[in-house]
Amino acid sequence: MTPMPRKPATTEVRALRIVQAKDYPLYVFMLRAEEVLQFADISRVSRDEAGKLIGYQRPQVKKHIQEIVEYLDSDVPIFPNPIIMALSPNVQFRSTRGGNRHPSDGISDTGRLTIPVPQEGKPKPAWIVDGQQRALALAQTRRNDFPVPVTAFVADTVNLQRDQFVRINNTKPLPRGLVTELLPEVDSPLPPRLAIRKAPSHLCDVLNADKNSPFYGLIRRASTAGTKQPDAVVTDTGIVDMIQESLLSSSGCLYPYRHIGRGETDFDGIIQALFIYWTAVRDTFPVAWGKPPEKSRLMHGAGIRAMGRLMDRILGVVDPARSDAPESVRQHLELIAPYCRWTEGSWEELGHRWNEIENVGKHVQELSNYLIRVHQIARRELT
Repeated sequence: MTPMPRKPATTEVRALRIVQAKDYPLYVFMLRAEEVLQFADISRVSRDEAGKLIGYQRPQVKKHIQEIVEYLDSDVPIFPNPIIMALSPNVQFRSTRGGNRHPSDGISDTGRLTIPVPQEGKPKPAWIVDGQQRALALAQTRRNDFPVPVTAFVADTVNLQRDQFVRINNTKPLPRGLVTELLPEVDSPLPPRLAIRKAPSHLCDVLNADKNSPFYGLIRRASTAGTKQPDAVVTDTGIVDMIQESLLSSSGCLYPYRHIGRGETDFDGIIQALFIYWTAVRDTFPVAWGKPPEKSRLMHGAGIRAMGRLMDRILGVVDPARSDAPESVRQHLELIAPYCRWTEGSWEELGHRWNEIENVGKHVQELSNYLIRVHQIARRELT
């Protein structure tokens, strides 16, 4: 009996190598449609049992994928946008003779890229950083030999992959919550617009993951598992916006915890302040706490942000480090409790029923001003 030929351990593709950064050359090459997901995995955002973030891709969008499949199966499809991949460091590039057209600059050359063949039960040699919807569509098209452009870089850590994913997708209509959740996992310097959300996103993680937090398990992030989504009634963007506003405004109660000169932030102090205030909010409004926003505007983005602005006022006069801080905060909140309409009735001075409050600038400002005004008047009446 003739022995079966052994499956090769590697495959080769013709590639262009472009040197942009010394340690991270780019490779441009072509794969057939059926080969894309044979060589590359799609890493989705989720968390392990310890709560650590894994992956970085958004959930697949079935309608979008089907539209791409239909286009690929049409008469004259054109697929100019490349799939961007992170490659295993096990790939090897060998220049071909005369491949470098400009020997003096060394910017680019052509050659053969050797890629390990995926083995059953083993990780694939590449991960898709950008183009997951296109990759899934390519796996479903009838044109399984359709040529697909690929741009790839070598990355041996998930952190580097996440860094590139955030930067590449920053200019696209990517879900804001997904980018926000990934920011604490990116170690390299970020553009100012993203860097400014990194600390609030980290604090949002703590609020959601710490069992002592009033928000434990209540915050919905891109990685929230389907089984936990019914309990996750608060959007992470609302929490991040609330924290960020207090951190950046000189009148915010969290602003003093930033040591701008040293570039440091007292996270322990911030967490203590957030736990004390929002635990008091939960205890003051137990009927409204933990319900979905359509049943409680306290859990709505507008309610979170408005109560966050009231937090700046209350923690401006109550020191969270004092042993009596929890009771003092509750006493302050009891002053506004009779005037709040989180789950029924109307905010008469605002001219809105309880469920007409929306997370738009005008409503957030109106609700914030009203709560702060009621608090100030009630305090004056006590003195």
